[in-house]
Amino acid sequence: MPKVRVRDIDVYYEIHGSGPRLFFIGGSGSDLRDQPHVFDGPLAKHFEILAYDQRGLGQTDAPPGPYTMAGYGEDAAALLKALDFGPCPVMGVSFGGMVAQELVCRHPKRATRLVLACTSPGGPTTSSYPLHELTDLSERNRAIRISEILDTRYGAAWREANTDHAENLIKLVLTRTTPRSDAAERGQRLQLEARSHHDARERLRKITIPTYICAGKHDGIASPENQHALASLLPNGKLDFFDGGHLFLMQDPMAFESISEFLLTD
Repeated sequence: MPKVRVRDIDVYYEIHGSGPRLFFIGGSGSDLRDQPHVFDGPLAKHFEILAYDQRGLGQTDAPPGPYTMAGYGEDAAALLKALDFGPCPVMGVSFGGMVAQELVCRHPKRATRLVLACTSPGGPTTSSYPLHELTDLSERNRAIRISEILDTRYGAAWREANTDHAENLIKLVLTRTTPRSDAAERGQRLQLEARSHHDARERLRKITIPTYICAGKHDGIASPENQHALASLLPNGKLDFFDGGHLFLMQDPMAFESISEFLLTD
C-alpha cells in the first residue's frame, strides 16, 4: 500500500497510466477505494497520473482538526516534492479545484498548466454550495438533496417521472458520501469545514499559467455564475461548459476530450 510522509501525516497515493505526468486532486470526501475514479477514465490512456487521498480521507491519516485550505495546498505541494513528481499539469475537481488554487497560488513553480473542473474561487458571493449545512440531515435525505444540486434538472418532478434513474443516482450519492468509519466521518466534516472558508479571489490574478475552467451547464454546487467569476480572475484562463451538472465529467464524453487536448497543447 503506497504511502509517503507528507508534513505531519502519511498520505496514501497511487500512480497509474502512461504518458506525460498529471497531478490529479479529487473532490469532497473522495477515496481512491471508490469506483469509478480517475484511473478508470480516459485520462489514464494519455497521462501518467498521480492521485491521492487527502488529509482526513480514505487511507490517508486523519489527525485532529481543524484543517485549513492553506494546509491542503501545502499537503499537495509537499506530496509532489516527496515523490519528485513535477513540475507538471495539475487538475482539480470540485473541492480538489480549490486545493489546486491554493497549491498554485502558494507554489506557482509546481504547475505548468491548470485544469479547474466544477469548482469556485470562494468568498461570500462566489463560493460553492455550502455542503457543510447538510451534515445534520439523515443519510437518505442528504443524498436526495445532494442529487438535486448535483444537477439542477433533477428536482422532485424529475424524480417522480424517472423513479429508477433517480433511485440509482441516490444510491450512488449514498455510496460516495456515507463514511466508512467514525474516523472517516470526522475527516469529512473537517474537510467540509475547511472548504467553507475557501477564498482565493484576491490571489488568482497572479496565476499566469494556461488555465482551463470547465463545468456543467446545470451544476447547482459550482454554479455557472461562479465559473464566469473564476474565469474573470484568471489572466490566462479559458472557460467551457458541458452538458451536465456537477458530474459533467461522467455525463458528457466531450469533456475529457477537451481537457486532454488542453493538457497536451504545447
